[in-house]
Amino acid sequence: MPEKAKSAVILLVVLLVVSLAGAGGAGYLLQQEKNRTTALQEELDEVKTKQRITEGKLQEAQTLIGGLEQKLGEAKTQLDNIMKDLEQEKSARQEALSRIEQLTQDFEKQKTMRSELEVKLVDAQKKSDAFEKQLKSLEYSKSELELRIKELEDNSASDVELGKIEVKTDTKKGKQAETAVAPAKKKQPRKAALQEQEGKVLVINKEYNFAVINLGSKDGVRIGDVFSAYRDSRYIGDLKVEKVHDSMAAAGFQQSELKDRLNEGDRVVKKSA
Repeated sequence: MPEKAKSAVILLVVLLVVSLAGAGGAGYLLQQEKNRTTALQEELDEVKTKQRITEGKLQEAQTLIGGLEQKLGEAKTQLDNIMKDLEQEKSARQEALSRIEQLTQDFEKQKTMRSELEVKLVDAQKKSDAFEKQLKSLEYSKSELELRIKELEDNSASDVELGKIEVKTDTKKGKQAETAVAPAKKKQPRKAALQEQEGKVLVINKEYNFAVINLGSKDGVRIGDVFSAYRDSRYIGDLKVEKVHDSMAAAGFQQSELKDRLNEGDRVVKKSA
């Protein structure tokens, strides 16, 4: 074999070996790349799976956050309502405390007023007892006066002129004053029929606001008759007959000041109707 042909064969063999080696290396590299691609695909699928799981959890978390935010809003609303209720309760409590303080002051005032009223009640009871004693004294004086009037009527029937009688009562102390009886005098014979029905004042009782005159039913005096009182020729006031006896009558004062102006012995004349 020529030398050139031999060299060509050797070169061809070398090239074949190199090609086979390159093809083997390329196959190996391809297999390695394929394996790496497969691993990466698996990793990518796993990442996608994890992503889907994460997205699901994220969605759940967002839903949970939305629920929590809603509950937070409701809790905030409830808190605001509670704060308002607390403010109202605080205001009501303050008002109640003020009311209690006012009631306490009113109670103290009522307590003071009650004490004052109790003192006044005791004082009024004492005054009432004093008035009862005074009334009994006045009733006794009235009875005594009526007895005196009866005695005067009896004395008048035997032509004896009535003496002076005046029963006085001290209204401030409730004590009865002494009854003064002037010595009796012989009565002058009456004028026939006493045309003018003129008489005089026998007794003045300022406590019961009446006077006794020496004219009675025998002289034609009747209840309701009015007599004018004179001192000398000066007019003093009027008396209205309230009770009539045989020879005397009790007449009330027509003017309130008359009881202080009238004297025993003053002249009385019946007023014409």
